[in-house]
Amino acid sequence: MNPRTLAHVVVAGEALVDLVHGADGAMRALPGGSPFNVAVGLGRLGVPTALLAPLSSDEHGDLLAARLADGDVRVLPSERTARPTTSATVRLDADGHATYTFALDGTSAAAMTDGELRAAAAEEPAIATAPLHVSLGAVTLTAPGTGELLARLLDDAARRPFVSLDPNVRPAVIGDLATARAAIARAVACVDLVKVSDADLLTLHPDRDPLAVAGEWARSGPALVVVTRGAEGATAVRTDAGTLTVAGVPVDVVDTVGAGDAFTSGLLAGLDERGLLDRAALAAADAATLREVLSFAARVAAITCTRDGADPPRRAEVDAG
Repeated sequence: MNPRTLAHVVVAGEALVDLVHGADGAMRALPGGSPFNVAVGLGRLGVPTALLAPLSSDEHGDLLAARLADGDVRVLPSERTARPTTSATVRLDADGHATYTFALDGTSAAAMTDGELRAAAAEEPAIATAPLHVSLGAVTLTAPGTGELLARLLDDAARRPFVSLDPNVRPAVIGDLATARAAIARAVACVDLVKVSDADLLTLHPDRDPLAVAGEWARSGPALVVVTRGAEGATAVRTDAGTLTVAGVPVDVVDTVGAGDAFTSGLLAGLDERGLLDRAALAAADAATLREVLSFAARVAAITCTRDGADPPRRAEVDAG
């Protein structure tokens, strides 16, 4: 992205490295973090994107910076931090599904400061008014530092034309489920779009039907709540127009790392292409248009599942499929 090109989307949150054991037993560091993956995915799909996430000046920070540059994503703030890069140790089960253990304290992703937020705004004033997407993950809304900043951004959602949220619930970093559930519910009520997995909803509400919870979320404020269901596809819930479902795209799965983030990238890119990164426009969108957007997002996610790690496709690859 040209440094002066206004971002169509600002993605806020964490950038980290996934530490993954290869087939040979060696540990590899792969770029990751849900917001990071969403930003890269958007950039590869041709959407001008900025990532609000401090990068470390260490070697892993270099790895993250290179991936963002490859995706034509602008990093804000541009000055690197001396804090070490946050890491997540990834374990894959026999079906390629991932679980994560995070190293957070004092790291780049977890300890974003007000000063870094001000520096980002000074570099790109539009960061305060552009459509915003927040993905959680290693950082929760109740965590000090970055979590507190993200919560404030979501509280101020009405100042922007459009805000979306992926709660991306990670049990390993949730201290108290009731507190996390309340913080996410408050954020959901502030935003226009929520993308959430059925597994996330079951973690937050283990005794309830995920679509029933999604319906409650839709009635609390968002124009659209999209529930992803892995290979089964995705269901969109609207307050006044029921639900619509798209099927998953069958592929030979290598692993599912980054698949949900790729879906989010496809979802936002599809909305951007149709002028729907606007709360009034999204609320007025017809079912056929939303089905097209969801189907596109499902194809983006499916391609990612055929690759090792979080490696979202470029637009030409999605169109070719």
